[in-house]
Amino acid sequence: MNSDSKDLHIAVIGAGRVGVPLAGALREAGLVVEGPLGRGQAPSAGDAVVLCVPDAEIPAAAEAVAGTAPLVGHTSGATPLAALAPAGAEMFGLHPLQTFAAGSGPETFRGAGAAVAGSTPPALDFAVALARRLGMTPFEIDDEGRAAYHTAASLASNFLVTLQAAAESIAAGAGLEREEARALLVPLLRRTVDNLAELGPEAALTGPIARGDHATVTAQRAAVEEVAPHLLDLFDELVQHTHSLAAQRASA
Repeated sequence: MNSDSKDLHIAVIGAGRVGVPLAGALREAGLVVEGPLGRGQAPSAGDAVVLCVPDAEIPAAAEAVAGTAPLVGHTSGATPLAALAPAGAEMFGLHPLQTFAAGSGPETFRGAGAAVAGSTPPALDFAVALARRLGMTPFEIDDEGRAAYHTAASLASNFLVTLQAAAESIAAGAGLEREEARALLVPLLRRTVDNLAELGPEAALTGPIARGDHATVTAQRAAVEEVAPHLLDLFDELVQHTHSLAAQRASA
């Protein structure tokens, strides 16, 4: 099977935040796409099936599409390929290293990384070719490395959102409403991400810990304790790890 064929027939199962834009992106890439189909809907016979369903539902979804395609894959970053075994097909994984919010479109894939895997060399080649057709940069992840890879992605994306929510809560102590705080803090967040991409963590670090201003950090801790005491443990933990990062910069 030629994974670069323009008339390749791919079925997408799952009409959620990944399935909908993935189906659109595959169509824009010139592939014949069926779906996104709802869970439990059986696709027509084709070249490949991609399951965009919650991790716990992958084995059942794989069983439901058994016999419909020689290749069956999932878009999970954390789930091993073995979860696809009920499909009785060659298995592949293609996890977009990207965040998908409600309303994300096909363009969300372009420029993102893609963690790929395959149960056979042809299955891996298929995942690599599919990622490239979507404008992504494929890199191979084996099952042993999946947990670490997915944790790193969660830290970089999900936990960043958690930190922003915490910052908005603390900003209430300055009289700022959540929406107002968000509008003011997000430009700072964007510049920080740009600096991080250009310089790396050690050089991008700024603020009182980086410059050794312990009095300011103490005042910040008091403010958190007064305004959002439920965030004090989080603040202390972040201070500790930021001190370690600042020490790495000093020794570089």
